[in-house]
Order: sequence, then C-alpha cells, then structure tokens
Amino acid sequence: MIEPHPSGGYILDELFVGMTAEKRVTVTEQRISQFAEASDDFNPVHMDEAFASRTAYRGRIAHGLLSASFGSAVVGTILPGAGAIYLGQTLKFYKPVRIGDVAAARVTVATIEEAAARVVLHCEVYVGSDLVMEGEATVRVPRRRRAPKAEV
Repeated sequence: MIEPHPSGGYILDELFVGMTAEKRVTVTEQRISQFAEASDDFNPVHMDEAFASRTAYRGRIAHGLLSASFGSAVVGTILPGAGAIYLGQTLKFYKPVRIGDVAAARVTVATIEEAAARVVLHCEVYVGSDLVMEGEATVRVPRRRRAPKAEV
C-alpha cells in the first residue's frame, strides 16, 4: 500500500503497474443522507427503514454510488491523487452496504498508457472480507507537477 504523495498527487512517471492505495470509510446515517441530498436520490430503500425492511434486503442499504465514491476519493486524493481526471468508470455491485459497515476502497494501477497520459485502475470495495463492488476507472494523469507560483 502506498501513502499519498507529499505533493498531493503522483505524476505519470512515478506510477507503476501494481501500485495500490486504500481508504477506509464508515458508512453512517449522515453520509447516506448527505449523498441523497447531493445526488437527489431519495429511493426509500436507502431512506426509509419500514419500506426497506419489506424488500429483499430486509433493511436499509447505502446507495451503490456512495460506495463507488469511496473509490473516487482514493483516485482524487491518494492514487494517482491531485490532478487526476476521470475519463470513465465501470462498476459491478455484488452485495449491499449498510449503515455501520466499514467500507475499504482499494485502487490498483492495472495499465499505463504513457502516450495518452492515461492509466486504468482496478477499483474494489470490501466490507470485511466480502467484495461488495468492483470496476475499472480510466483517468488522465499529469505528466509533470506545476511550478509553484512566485510570490509578489
């Protein structure tokens, strides 16, 4: 596992296939409510325990894209980090995530396209040892760091 780069982000030349970073996030009532507000997704399976208890899930579950956003947090803050721009994402969901679960979002560099300054990242989210979501993200990565601004 790598740590965030001191500059805030890795540049293309610093990346290698197999680099992996992880972030652990506890799913809370507040996170689900904030995600519903931000996305305008108030599906009662996420928001209403009485409704959700009558579904196949037997209780409320977190939005799938909330779990996916934890992978986005890894991409934007650790690997590659600051300056990475999403170009595409695939997702597969296997199990629900519930309030109180600790989601571990893990991102691994799968391929590097040097000519295009793009990398493909394998993204996984686990709750305990259970894989709950996976996919691939394609991101553009900076080739070099910006020079610091001169003080005036």
